Amino acid sequence: MQLGMVGLGRMGANMVHRLLKANHQCVVYDTHLDAVEQNAKKGAIPASSLEEFVSLLEKPRNVWIMVPAAVTDKVITDLSNHLEKDDTIIDGGNSYFRDDRRRAAALRPKGIHYLDCGTSGGVWGMERGYCLMIGGEKDAVDRLDPIFKSLAPGRGSLPPTPGRKQLGGTAEEGYLHCGPAGAGHFVKMVHNGIEYGMMAAYAEGFDILSNANVDTRPHESDAETAPRMHKDLDYELNLRDIAEVWRRGSVVSSWLLDLLAVALAGDPQLDKYSGRVADSGEGRWTVMAAIEEAVPCGVLSAALYSRFRSRAEDTIADKICSAMRFQFGGHIEKS
Repeated sequence: MQLGMVGLGRMGANMVHRLLKANHQCVVYDTHLDAVEQNAKKGAIPASSLEEFVSLLEKPRNVWIMVPAAVTDKVITDLSNHLEKDDTIIDGGNSYFRDDRRRAAALRPKGIHYLDCGTSGGVWGMERGYCLMIGGEKDAVDRLDPIFKSLAPGRGSLPPTPGRKQLGGTAEEGYLHCGPAGAGHFVKMVHNGIEYGMMAAYAEGFDILSNANVDTRPHESDAETAPRMHKDLDYELNLRDIAEVWRRGSVVSSWLLDLLAVALAGDPQLDKYSGRVADSGEGRWTVMAAIEEAVPCGVLSAALYSRFRSRAEDTIADKICSAMRFQFGGHIEKS
């Protein structure tokens, strides 16, 4: 099957590579022409402009866009000016589900189908496959099934889930039509919110493990420092080995733990990282949806706020707390 890919960053280029290996034909375009050339060397059909890109696609055209959320609207608008009835646009980035509903409604009068496809798998997806959460019209989803099936991981060696034998569907293959426009990105949004919480739990747990030697360190004794409750935290724990042993048979094992074990094996002190954790929007949108639904999500909210905190230095909040402590008790800031 033929697919056009707009956006050849790490995810887009890897997806093209996976599709080419599955004998699909890929037409590729990116504003960075060197990325186009690199993908052409792997067997993709290159395009030097959006107009040429569309002209190289067979009708009905299938265009997957893998670009940052900030430019998605512009890319879709530019594309729609060159597309025709029965063509399909798939947004595989991390768009807000309400934007998907708006885009689908805007393209509908032109007869252009719009699918939103939440895509999980990261840089490992080229080999492992991508978990795909799809929203949009069922007919368009069904027509593109060969593409989704090739991108998804398939059943692999994962054992069947007890009780699913009679349920059927594509979920066991690693891709799912979740519902109408926006449903795919809504599911991916919550997926990423959960991911924030899982990552925060691992981070906090390993932070506690790394500080289990606190009683071997010098401790100040003054009015500004809480006294130690006990003096038996003198463990020097090997985080690399703990991550490894937890991978094997533990109830907290997961792919995220696998990745953490890889990171610790190569950099035990994680010196190459600053600790500044970005958020691309999905965690915020998940919390916003939870508020609208009146669903409590304390873990996911705290995980999101911890990311904000990781990027803050000398915040007003910190200054306010310090100022109040000085005003009511004359407490001096410790250097």
